[in-house]
Amino acid sequence: MHRVGSAGNTTNSVRPRKEKRLAYVLSDADDTKHCAGINCLKVLKSTVSNGCDYLFTGSRDGTLKRWALSEDSASCSATYESHVDWVNDVVLAGDSTLVSCSSDTTLKTWNCLSDGTCTKTLRQHSDYVTCLASAEKNSNIVASGGLGGEVFIWDMEAALTPVSKSGEAMEEDCLNGVNGSTNSLPMTSLRTISSSNSISAHTTQGYVPVGAKGHKESVYALAMNDSGTRLVSGGTEKVVRVWDPRTGSKAMKLRGHTDNIRALLLDSTGRYCLSGSSDSMIRLWDLGMQRCLHSYAVHTDSVWALASTPTFSHVYSGGRDLSLYLTDLATRESLLLCTKEHPISQLALHDDSIWVATTDSSVDRWPAEAHNPQKVFQRGGSFLAGNLSFPRARVSLEGSIPVPVYKEPTLTIPGTSALVQHEILNNRRHVLTKDTAGSVKLWEITRGIVIEDYGKVSFEEKKEQLFEMVSIPTWFTVDTRLGSLSVHLDTPQCFSAEMYSADLNIVGKAEDDKVNLAHETLKGLLAHWLAKRRQRLGSQASANGDVLSGKDIAPRSLAHSRVEVDGGAENDSMVYPPFKFSTVSPPSMVTEGYQGGPWRKKITDLDGSEDEKDFPWWCLDCVLNNRLPPKENSKCSFYLHPCEGSAVQILTQGKLSAPRILRIHKVVNYVAEKMVLDKPLDNVNTDGTFAPGLGGHVQHSVVGDGSFRSGAKPWQKLKPSIEILCNNQVLSPDMSLATVRAYIWKKPEDLILNYRLAQGR
Repeated sequence: MHRVGSAGNTTNSVRPRKEKRLAYVLSDADDTKHCAGINCLKVLKSTVSNGCDYLFTGSRDGTLKRWALSEDSASCSATYESHVDWVNDVVLAGDSTLVSCSSDTTLKTWNCLSDGTCTKTLRQHSDYVTCLASAEKNSNIVASGGLGGEVFIWDMEAALTPVSKSGEAMEEDCLNGVNGSTNSLPMTSLRTISSSNSISAHTTQGYVPVGAKGHKESVYALAMNDSGTRLVSGGTEKVVRVWDPRTGSKAMKLRGHTDNIRALLLDSTGRYCLSGSSDSMIRLWDLGMQRCLHSYAVHTDSVWALASTPTFSHVYSGGRDLSLYLTDLATRESLLLCTKEHPISQLALHDDSIWVATTDSSVDRWPAEAHNPQKVFQRGGSFLAGNLSFPRARVSLEGSIPVPVYKEPTLTIPGTSALVQHEILNNRRHVLTKDTAGSVKLWEITRGIVIEDYGKVSFEEKKEQLFEMVSIPTWFTVDTRLGSLSVHLDTPQCFSAEMYSADLNIVGKAEDDKVNLAHETLKGLLAHWLAKRRQRLGSQASANGDVLSGKDIAPRSLAHSRVEVDGGAENDSMVYPPFKFSTVSPPSMVTEGYQGGPWRKKITDLDGSEDEKDFPWWCLDCVLNNRLPPKENSKCSFYLHPCEGSAVQILTQGKLSAPRILRIHKVVNYVAEKMVLDKPLDNVNTDGTFAPGLGGHVQHSVVGDGSFRSGAKPWQKLKPSIEILCNNQVLSPDMSLATVRAYIWKKPEDLILNYRLAQGR
């Protein structure tokens, strides 16, 4: 399984982050489509005649979707968004409760016929939750397993908080708000299974420690019989473990596979079990006899997905070899139904069809004849499944490589191409991406939109074409693990980048005003939330100015004395055009406050009730109170000397200091003014720009960025034409000091600039 740092896996982290992170996920595509591989499927049959059947899909893009099915179409009727990492599995508990699990270490429950609101968040796992199992006739029981080697049995109707791990760990979890969210409803009883120990029932009344200390290995697959009286689990231990969820006892351990177990099925009674493994084999087990009845060598690579006919007489299997097979468990006859372009991750039978999910973002429906599978075998082309792993096992009945029975699916639910490559450009506002289809696009992350779609071109060549010689601090990071662009902001680093309003083409704002990119981006992201918040607080509070006072924000922010007020934003609620996010395809915010754990929601779905329990305190302090962390390294020190051999007067021998973003044309103006006015630098303090030196000698003067604004001054009529050089290279007036230092100077020492009269003047 693809392992990445999960935003949700912080509860049990050994080294917790000092401050919570805020991220946002961008999308330029249709929200009714998945944009990453499909990990899980579940069909909900209508209980009324002529009612609508539904298909639920869970994706690596972090969302689930509900599809209303008809004979020849499938339409997205709801998107379930709350997980902050891959959705790995989904089951139905009864007729109306959907349960999902994720790499964010949580389970979530949803009303499957609602508009997509999460009803519960269950936080108990210490690592990715990979698989779920439910009992068809006992809607109260759901099992979950994950990479931490844990298997939990959940009583879905219970009322008390589940207890697991050690007493100390549980106490720490409570302090961390594991079950304290408004979305996290407590559960009565939780039984935990370690991969080497029996199930122990726990309640809040007392903790029963796990007796043996075996190593814990990852669990990849679970299955439960209809009544919930038997549970099987499998994973990296290569054995099938059998449990009785009612008593918590370990029943047996079945050996035979030689690699990870990736898929499990139980028949309705719980006597027979099918297992699929990375050793490419499918095995049929008789749990009553505690032995393997048959092994089937059908696939040429890992078996990832299994589905059986209602009578458990035939099995459909798919996996890493891109193939879907139908196998008769009694006669061992096997048939290649279809081949895909991507590995098959999950299967779901629906009447006489089968839904097939792959690591691609689309889902296909193929004919299956589940109620009469012999009809498919009558088409011919079958082979006898051997009982040894490939390549020696397959014995073809017709002496040839199997040919797929079906060439085309009967229905396809298309997805959009996942992003697989990205590059942050030097201007620190644009990101170049490439998707699985080879399409290259340019994103503006401060607005969350695609500004150029280049089509299928060379990513590397386009990256070179877009190179700019500019130096702006890295204020965000990005990744594409969800198939789309996720932008991450961490304090205080995110507040390190500033630009002049003129460079952002902000109309009506003084061109020399500095704009903090993260501050304005946060204002854009939370503009809808701020408007809703104002509505909630009421017109009287707005009139009194209490809305932006921050009085109801966590007192923790007041304890941080080292904060700077961003004086550049006179109207701190105004969102400037370069920071206005789309309301048609709004980004989704991923963050957490001090309670309840990480969450994800579209910025247009925020209702204004969210506060410091939900948002990081530094984010609210920035947006509501206009306060930023102290800036570091925002100044650049340099020396300004005449060029060697130049007859130009020496203006100063001291060190100068200016903002890193100061343009060279400001330095040109600085030199020109001194030459015309012919005044010693240490006595000049014109327009608040130049600070006097220390002790009468220029030691560290300051070149400001607020001087020489529009409106000619008398000295400008006599202004000489000046060139600024660094390392004997004439500098462009539009370069910033940071750019000169990074690309021209290239030394750790203080920058040295030279000036001279322009050549030929």
